[in-house]
Amino acid sequence: MIFELKGDRLISSAFVELHCHLREPGYEYKEDIASGMAAAKAGGYGIICPMPNTNPVCDNLETLKFIQERAAVIGVVKVLPVCAMTKGLQGDELVNFEALHNAGAVAFSNDGRPVENMETFKRILQEGKRLGLVMMSHAENTAFSPYDNRSEYTAVERELKVVEEVGAQLHFCHISTKESLELIRIAKKKGLNVTCETAPHYFSLTKEDIVNNEARFKMNPPLRSHSDVEAVIAALQDGTIDAIATDHAPHSIEEKTKPFDEAPFGIVGFETAFSLGYTNLVRAGFLTLEQLLEKMVENPARIIGVKPFGRVEIDLGKEWVVKASEFKTKAKITPFEGKVLYGKVERSEYV
Repeated sequence: MIFELKGDRLISSAFVELHCHLREPGYEYKEDIASGMAAAKAGGYGIICPMPNTNPVCDNLETLKFIQERAAVIGVVKVLPVCAMTKGLQGDELVNFEALHNAGAVAFSNDGRPVENMETFKRILQEGKRLGLVMMSHAENTAFSPYDNRSEYTAVERELKVVEEVGAQLHFCHISTKESLELIRIAKKKGLNVTCETAPHYFSLTKEDIVNNEARFKMNPPLRSHSDVEAVIAALQDGTIDAIATDHAPHSIEEKTKPFDEAPFGIVGFETAFSLGYTNLVRAGFLTLEQLLEKMVENPARIIGVKPFGRVEIDLGKEWVVKASEFKTKAKITPFEGKVLYGKVERSEYV
């Protein structure tokens, strides 16, 4: 990992994004591969891993090849697709893991549609172990409202039991609750091969920050309590959380300005992620700059077995105000509108 600091000028390896949504094919009105890549570059990312909940779902060689070829034509950042664990994200019939992996799928996830049948989940992890694959869990128990912490941590609990039984590897996406983090902490101490990520909004905002019940604050998992935010920060400090991912999930302005209950889950994240980490973790004294970069570059690259790509130059002394109208993403709406942040990506190079 490149790490060079001269005054307020940071030169670093470009960031590695484990978990994002580019929406193409099928939902180009929200985002497309070109606009998503432009937003990723603006945020300092060199590698991004888009999730498979496109239309058609990225559960087949044709859709995987389409994403790869579109990204290659556009160039700049590397796009390493995550394919579905089950066909159509339906949670029952397994995809052809070996063929998709051989064709370039960097990992597998049923993102947004948890696999809740634990026998199916067990077969998935057995395939992962047999083939040496990276499996990513969207841990959600739909028996509970997503606003109930149990929706996350009971799913983490049941999945960890399968991990232990199979002896497989598993990566947990977007962890947000104190209970989940304690379960993962204990699992790591027991020697289970688990990793996890959180997202910047889970250490930067609480549910009390939601303004006028606006849907720009609506994501899944949702914003949690102060005690959950404190637990996320503590888990970043002690290494329970391995990585920071954005879960960049763009929607149209029309969708995100609907009443809260009618609007879709998801917010954008590429263009604010580093600055939120630097402002709320490093400047606040919770992490060192090098620790932040480990969670945005080194650890994510290790989890998916790649080398970082590209480098970024960042002005750490730069104070800037978040204005979604200036974003490269199509989804020009954010819960961080008007926030003063520090650390601005000034230049990205990819060689």
